[in-house]
Amino acid sequence: HVQLVESGGGSVQAGGSLRLSCVASGRSLSTLTLGWFRQAPGEEREFVGGVKRTTGSIEYHDSVKGRFTISKDNAKNAGYLQMNSLKPEDAAVYFCAVRNGTILFRTPMQYNFWGQGTQVTVSS
Repeated sequence: HVQLVESGGGSVQAGGSLRLSCVASGRSLSTLTLGWFRQAPGEEREFVGGVKRTTGSIEYHDSVKGRFTISKDNAKNAGYLQMNSLKPEDAAVYFCAVRNGTILFRTPMQYNFWGQGTQVTVSS
């Protein structure tokens, strides 16, 4: 069983930055594929980006490319989502999630364990 604890959400003005953290326990993140998702009110949970377990390659949703950066620190067993140039449409609850397989799926149902979510608010 894996537990994920997220932190770092908050309120910023458009153009600002936030860094979200996702600390794992119960298993090494190096053995898991890590995904970041977000869900705005009334919307479906959507893929933001993630890190493949085996290659460490990173993928992003087109809407955040060039603004968001995902990283992972295996020594700290933590993943990070650096969000720059935030826009009001980025406002959502952000989740980290992991799955046992090697494929970086973009669908939430493929992930086995989830964090509790952290709120990101962006004002215009």
